[in-house]
This record gives sequence, C-alpha cells and structure tokens, in this order.
Amino acid sequence: MAADLNTVLDEAGVKNVHVREFVRNWAEITGAERIEVVSADDDARLIQESLDAGEIQPAGAGRYYSRSYHKDTARSEERTIVATNNPADQGIYNNWKPAAEMRPLLTGLMRGASAGKTMYVVPYLMAPPGSPLEPYAAGVELTDHRTVALHMIRMARVGAEYLNELADPNSFVRAVHVTGDLENLGQGTPEDKRYFVTLADERTILHFGSSYGGNALLGKIAHGLRQAAYDGWASGEFLAEQFMLLGITDKQTGHTYHVCGGFPSASGKTNLAMMLAPDALGDRYHVSFYGDDIAWLRVDPADGRIYAINPEFGVFGVAKDTNETTNPTALDSIAPGTGTLFTNIAYHPETGEVWWEGKTKQPPADTTGWRDWTGALVSERSGADRDKPWAHPNSRFTTTLANVPNVAANFEDPRGVPVDAIIFGGRTRDREPLIRAITDLAEGVYDGLTLGAEATFAAEGVDGQLRYDPMSMRPFMSYPEGAYAAHWLNIIGAASEQPIFAHVNWFQRDPEDGHFLWPGYRENLRALLWLLKLRNGEVTGRATPVGIIPTQDELDLEGVDLSQEDLDRLLTIDVARWRQEMGHREQHLAQFGGLPEPIWQAHRRIAAGLDALDG
Repeated sequence: MAADLNTVLDEAGVKNVHVREFVRNWAEITGAERIEVVSADDDARLIQESLDAGEIQPAGAGRYYSRSYHKDTARSEERTIVATNNPADQGIYNNWKPAAEMRPLLTGLMRGASAGKTMYVVPYLMAPPGSPLEPYAAGVELTDHRTVALHMIRMARVGAEYLNELADPNSFVRAVHVTGDLENLGQGTPEDKRYFVTLADERTILHFGSSYGGNALLGKIAHGLRQAAYDGWASGEFLAEQFMLLGITDKQTGHTYHVCGGFPSASGKTNLAMMLAPDALGDRYHVSFYGDDIAWLRVDPADGRIYAINPEFGVFGVAKDTNETTNPTALDSIAPGTGTLFTNIAYHPETGEVWWEGKTKQPPADTTGWRDWTGALVSERSGADRDKPWAHPNSRFTTTLANVPNVAANFEDPRGVPVDAIIFGGRTRDREPLIRAITDLAEGVYDGLTLGAEATFAAEGVDGQLRYDPMSMRPFMSYPEGAYAAHWLNIIGAASEQPIFAHVNWFQRDPEDGHFLWPGYRENLRALLWLLKLRNGEVTGRATPVGIIPTQDELDLEGVDLSQEDLDRLLTIDVARWRQEMGHREQHLAQFGGLPEPIWQAHRRIAAGLDALDG
C-alpha cells in the first residue's frame, strides 16, 4: 500500500508531508482498499460514477437525487461529543468526554471498517483564500462515501492546493468519516454504536456511523462551528457562530450595511438570509446574500471594526416549506443546471421531478410513479400511510453560493465585510415585539445568551416557556458557556466601533384567532432598515427596559396591509409576560459557571426596569 499510496498522492499534487502522513495512518487503520484524492475539478466525473453506481439519480438537467438510510436522516445531538484533554472544558451543552476515552474508542470502531472501499481524501478550506482566519480554515476530510465527497465540493473550497502552501503545514484540521454498517448500528437504542466526536484541543474530528448531513460533511458543522468556536476561544482571535449574514445596499446613497445574526431552528434564518426587498422598497434597496448558516467574526486591526466571513462555499438548506412565497431565492438557487444535490425528498424516477411538503399547496394530483423519501411508491399507500409526508421533514438541498441569484459580489473577499448589526430572533407568539434594539454590549450579549423559541410540545416545557438556545449555538457549543460569554464580551468589546444589537420576532400571533400579526418574509427588511437608521442617529425610537422599540412613524410601512390593532401590539412589550420571562432566564443563566459579572448586572438592570413599570 505504501508505494501505491505515495504514487496516488504524488499524482494528485499532495505535497504537504503532514497531510500525507495523516492519510497513510488512517488508510492503515480503516483498511481502505484504494485511495483517491478529490478536487473540485473531479465533480463531473464523481457525479457520473455515482449515477452509474445508482448512488444518485438524475433529477432533471444538472440536478441529482439521493436517499439516505431510513434511520440516518438528521444530526444526532445525543451522539455528538466534544472531547478534550482538559476536564475544565466541560460545559452544560457540549456533551464533554475525555479525549483519552474517545480517541481509542473511535479508532477501534473505525479499524477495518472501510475494507473493500475507496477512501476519498478531500482537502478543503473553510474560508476565502487569503483570509486572516485561513490558519483555522484548512482541513482534510477522509471519507469512504462518494456522495459525501460530492457534497463537500459544494460546501467547501476543495483541492490539494489549499493545503500545500499553509504557513504552518501542520495546522490543518484532521477529519475522518467512516460510514459504518448503517443497518446494524442500533440507532436510538442502548446499543447505539454511532459517535460523532470533535477532539477540539487536538483539532481532530472523528465521525462514525452515518452518511448524512452534518454527521458526514465534516467541514460544515464539526469544523465550521464546533472546532472553529474552540479555536477562536483558544486563540482569542475570533467568534464562530451559527449566524446568517446579509448585506443591504441603499441605492440612493450607495452605502451597503451588513447584518448577521442567530436564530434557533424553525425561526426563519435561511428565509431571512435569502430575503429580497419588498416590491414597494425595491427601487431603493437591494439585499445581498452572504450566507445562511455560519459566520466567523473578528476585529480587523486596520479600522478596528468587527468583520465577518461566511466560511462555507455552499448552502445546505431544508427543503420543507421552501416555495415562491417563503424563499424564491432558494428555488432559483436549486434550479435545473445548478448541480444541486437533493436528499430525502419525494422523487419521480421517470420524469426526474422532485417535490416536498410546502413546495406547492397540494402534492401532485397524479401520484403514478412518485416515490416518497423511503423509496416507496406513493400510489400504493393504504390506510394510515396515505397521509404521511412524501418528503422527510429534514430533507435537504445542497448547492453552491455562486448559484444564489443575489449572492454578494464580494462574498469571497478574504477580509470579510464590516458588521453594522448583530440580531437574534426566536419564534415566540407574544412578549417579543417586532424588533427591539440594544445599544449596551453586555445587554446585547445577555440577549443572545437568553435567546430561545417556544417549546413546540407541552412535554418540553410549561405554556409559553422558551427552550433556550444561546446565540443559536446550543447544539454546537465546544467550550463552557461562562467562558463563551466572556469571549463574546472580549471580541466585540475590542472593536472601536461596535455593532448595534437587536432582537427580532416575526411570529407574534393574535391571542384571539391566532393569525400572525406581521406578514414576514420580504417585509422583514423594514425592521432591519429601522435598526440601521437608529444606528445612524436618524430615528430615536422609544426606550423600554428590554431595548429601544420603533415608534409607528419611524417604520416604513408603505405597501404593507396591517391593521392598527396589530401594529400597536407589534410595537408593545407585555410587561407581565416579561416579568415571568426574567425568572426563567435567571434559572437558565444560573446553570453556567463563571458567567461574567457584566451579564448578571445586565440581567438585574433589565429586571429592575420591568419591576418599575406600571402594569
């Protein structure tokens, strides 16, 4: 194997001796039959090989469809572990284990598990080339699954050249993905053999027992969030967050503002990131897309401002409810000819058509030939199966950023873009107004730490209580929450011109009939425009203990059909509900050891302000 391996690496142009040693070591451990180094130039060939092998199916011109094993359809948070050599790294949410326990366990599971298979070597970069954060962005994923390599080509910059010229040739993330025998892993049982481990202080990622999404695309969540967050903290240089990033250009002035922010699951993050300006404002404003899932933030020494990059090269989007109303940009991004990979949607093998719940109001009337996400014919369903979803609720599409029609012209700027505002937003039916701005750093970080969305099932919490998701990073935390809060205060606090913070809520409902008070989607731009005007001193808003709220005349509502009653409610805080909320927040924050005193001071300041109000 050694001589053959050297020839393969030589022919692929892999010059980094540390990469070569990493590949050699894991080729021996996994027992892979052959080694293949992948670059973006290999995409067409790999697509054809996957089609020939039946791993993917054609879904119209230049689009492809695949199904995963039916017990392998989503991230598995309970099987996801952060391991280090320091017990002090344990937090509430990072599911910490000792590296000395996890490393041999994963090595044992992976030993010989790729026998008879090809190991695809995927050298990648999770940042624009030349970025100041490039030292933290380089990685090599070894995978025994060809479709994973195809997804990685869409989600990262892939090629040996990214690893050959590193300032420190040994500074790349070592990522190993072994699929395992999916039918015999005991998913969800006490005998579950799946482990998705980030050895954060060793910059090593070992994932065993899946071929799906973030479990298998190791550059994305495992590197782009968990490992990068740990690196950012350990170095003191940057934040890695589950944030969207967009630009808003005022055509009248020519100035572009940049907004990033975190939203818990099902709170509208991707739809906001891909938003277009409403028709009534389109002549003046243009919205640019940078990213819908990850942002790395740092202080740029040239001007002292916070700059953000999207480290990803593509979009791994949830298909469900993506349509012409909710997200026309996404539909354009996955149109024929884009090279999009669909996973676990409904598929028509004869026509190549695809469908998912919410794509149209009703599924195709003629079910002949349609197969659901499990591969079963929809036309042969009977009884209780008739009403089951055609597509899996976590079905996905993978496409490159270049396919997004309004992608920012400078999305590959190595420096990133200056951040004017950081927003948080959860799905809550009351208490949270349309938008409230926060100008105090500690109160802004406090707001992110207490971010949450309402529990979706009664079993998850009392009526209206939030499931807290600090900064939307709950599933991706890699170090203790108290240190995380301090790191936020340090990074943003070091900026000479700090972004304004805000909390948004597109999901307030009428307490009587339950209708949404705000139309949402493209109209959400109006709240962000107000925020930027506040930042610029063009409006003043109305001060409350929880932030500054717009006055009615400050919001540009041209072309919005909104009743006065709904508008009044959108621009009001429910004091009683907020007082209740503060008690829940105190319990939530009390879990976190070492929480900086400025965060507790912010909490007490807001609570006292609410107590001083009438009502």
